[in-house]
Amino acid sequence: MQIQQRINAFRKLGELLTSQVVEDTNLIRRVTAANGWFTEDNIQYALKSWSEALTEDNLEKWLSGYDLAGTSPKTVAIIMAGNIPLVGFHDFLTVLISGHNALIKLSSNDTILLPHIADILEDILGDFKHKIKFSEDKLNNFDAVIATGSNNTARYFDYYFGKYPGIIRRNRNSVAVLNGGESPEQLKALGDDIFRYFGLGCRNVSKLFVPEHYDFTPFFEAIFNWRHVIENHKYMNNYDYNKAVYLMSNIKLLDNEFIVLKEDSNYSSPISVLFYEYYKSTQDLQQRLNSDKEKIQAVIANCGLQGEIAFGRAQSPELWEYADGTDTLQLLQQL
Repeated sequence: MQIQQRINAFRKLGELLTSQVVEDTNLIRRVTAANGWFTEDNIQYALKSWSEALTEDNLEKWLSGYDLAGTSPKTVAIIMAGNIPLVGFHDFLTVLISGHNALIKLSSNDTILLPHIADILEDILGDFKHKIKFSEDKLNNFDAVIATGSNNTARYFDYYFGKYPGIIRRNRNSVAVLNGGESPEQLKALGDDIFRYFGLGCRNVSKLFVPEHYDFTPFFEAIFNWRHVIENHKYMNNYDYNKAVYLMSNIKLLDNEFIVLKEDSNYSSPISVLFYEYYKSTQDLQQRLNSDKEKIQAVIANCGLQGEIAFGRAQSPELWEYADGTDTLQLLQQL
């Protein structure tokens, strides 16, 4: 199978994600029934995001810096997380587009979407039928591994897969930096970065850095269009529980009845809670972010910080924006 054949197949898959999969109401219903966090809106958002990413221009731009023409196919085990719909799709894409074989262990929270999409890909290009395998058992007979999980599961991955070339991902969170000069449109876009997928993704903003004496009123006004998240019973239960725990501990909170803001130096906030912290200067903050870079997935800001991305773009990374900043395709190219 030639590299151009693989590009054409994924380009066609991108077209079908919106023209076929998004409109498959039976599929969407099955996914939402299996996981209460996977709402129809969020599933469709994930599918449309990948459809927009899988254009021929994007694929060719992404792959232009790699030599994949003579790849000797190896089997790459992919252990996927299940926190948001299709969270492991980039690893799936990267392994197959590079010419390797994918041995996939799905999270129990996300077992329906990717196998369905894999079937479509195999229909587009039959050669993929021999390159994709899903396994519910212990993984065997592979040459490299890409595993995504929590800090706890990463220790397990290190123990069992440490002898293989690969990537083991741990907990990360995303932050937003405000300076008080943001427009209502930017703050509204920040709401997408916070609330999309109910804040369950590593690219969701879980913490704000704000200047001293920051007025949160414009922020609360701008995110009001996300108030519907409280209608999800799983989210509402988390909101009620976390708010009650904080109030019983006499912790000072900012609250708009669908999200709680708590001043906290940590990065990983509970569902329905957004941590915030004051900073004195962007120079000091840059040093802080640099020292904590292993804990941070993305920085959303408009302050001239290193590697910052625009408000509203947290959940729509480009194909060449790798998780944890680790070039997955480079690893696969070297196998």
